Amino acid sequence: MPAPAWLTATPIAHRGFHDQNKMVWENTIPAFERAIEAGFAIECDVRLSKDGVPFVFHDDDLKRLCGRDGEIETLSAEEIDTITVGDSGAVIPRFSDVLKTCKGIVPLVVELKRGAEQDSRFVPTVAAAVRGYEGPLALMSFDAEIMRDLTREKLPFPLGLTALGDHEEDFTRHRDALAAGLDFISYYYEHLDNDFIAGLRKDGIAIITWTVRDPDARAISDRYGDQMTFEGFDPRQ
Repeated sequence: MPAPAWLTATPIAHRGFHDQNKMVWENTIPAFERAIEAGFAIECDVRLSKDGVPFVFHDDDLKRLCGRDGEIETLSAEEIDTITVGDSGAVIPRFSDVLKTCKGIVPLVVELKRGAEQDSRFVPTVAAAVRGYEGPLALMSFDAEIMRDLTREKLPFPLGLTALGDHEEDFTRHRDALAAGLDFISYYYEHLDNDFIAGLRKDGIAIITWTVRDPDARAISDRYGDQMTFEGFDPRQ
């Protein structure tokens, strides 16, 4: 299906409208509340805990954001609930709490990240988490297999591929992934100027871009894409 207009209507705050982890840290409830207040769409990342609970966290490990060793996928939900992000005082949020925070006020664009040992349960768990959500929501991943499996869940949300690359073998791989029934692509802004992206736009496939951090990047995104995923500045200014 064509991606809905809301997907490209509003700038998308990368991991929420944080301030480069000075006071408001990425992928925390305060960052999402700040995006909602500003009227921006929200991008966030979802991983599963050891016991299969979806949490919002980007990195493979906890070191950069939490200053400790370990991975989300090796810890129980009860353990993760106690871990704060940086010196913010905010804990790593459960995905269910992010959905309650957004509650359909602004669009939510969710990037899915699967642990190596979570193949069989990942997609059903994510599908169960979002089924019944009443609001603009999109799901995407670098992992084409995740997205192919999600098309079989018959969810009422647009599905997309997160991608990069500027060689023909990249484009062939991405075309194959999109052919599974995906609705949009989220593409690295430095790789937008090519016939592959131009062809997708001609065919009506929505192009959102990542990650825009300065005016030059924004100009590229505006020229070749339909909407940007941004961080580090306020697009209203």
